[in-house]
Order: sequence, then structure tokens, then C-alpha cells
Amino acid sequence: MNKKRISIVVPIYNEEENIRLLYELIQELFANLNYDWELIFVNDGSSDTSFDILTKLTKENSQVKVIHFTRNFGQQAAFMAAFDFATGDGVISLDADLQDPPELIPLMCEQWESGFEVVYARRKKRKDKFLKKYFARKFYRFQSRLSTISIPKDVADF
Repeated sequence: MNKKRISIVVPIYNEEENIRLLYELIQELFANLNYDWELIFVNDGSSDTSFDILTKLTKENSQVKVIHFTRNFGQQAAFMAAFDFATGDGVISLDADLQDPPELIPLMCEQWESGFEVVYARRKKRKDKFLKKYFARKFYRFQSRLSTISIPKDVADF
């Protein structure tokens, strides 16, 4: 029987300090899980050394894929590109800043395996600045009004 495949998608914008750590955490997690996996980074026009770090990771590990944007198109565009590129039976979106702990991935996979099509994770506390929190709150409430799917309030992309 073939293992199910999980795609982890991560938009990157000037995240040179977090990329390798996130990669190592994902690699370590999946060493103990019974899934095939791929890690898809979308370099959203970074101006730091993210491009070089990501390119090096693809040479080190064939499970790492990278989409390089020519300029910054924004996080949602990066997620959409990664979703289109993903080959997994399940897809997990994750921010590179590590505010969403990758350690929750096994629990999320358990929920998915038990029959849920969508699994949400809600932060207990956001580390964002006031304006980001404010606009995130407004965005998710607006999204909820437009969606035919019930989306819990203040649930992040993770």
C-alpha cells in the first residue's frame, strides 16, 4: 500500500534567518511520520539571501521544491501558486516565521485521517503588531461573509 503524501507550502519573503530552521524541523517531523512529503517554498520576491538558501536546499533534498517569483506578489498569491504546484493528498500551509509551530502537523494529520477535509489551527495569542492584528481580524470576518463554508473567526492560514 502506498503512503499518503503531504505537501507543506510556505511563502517566503525575506526569511533568510528562518528557512533552514523550518526545513530542519519539517524534515525531523516527517522522519517520524508515515507519510511521503514535499516541502514547497514560494520565494515571493525576497531581497535578502532567501533565493540562495532555497536554491541550495533543492540541491540537498529532492523533497524540497521552490517557486521563485520575479517580484513580491503577496502571501495569498504565493499560497495559490504553491497549492497549484502541490502533489500531496493533503496540503498544509505554514508561515515561515515559526509563529505557527510545525510540531502541530502530526495532530493535524490525525484529524485529517479521522475524516475531516479541513483542519484549522487557532493561535492562542498572536505576536503581531496592533495594525496587523486589526487588519487580520477584519480580513477573516470579511472572508467569512463571502464564503459559503463556515470559517471560524481568527483562524490563521496554518
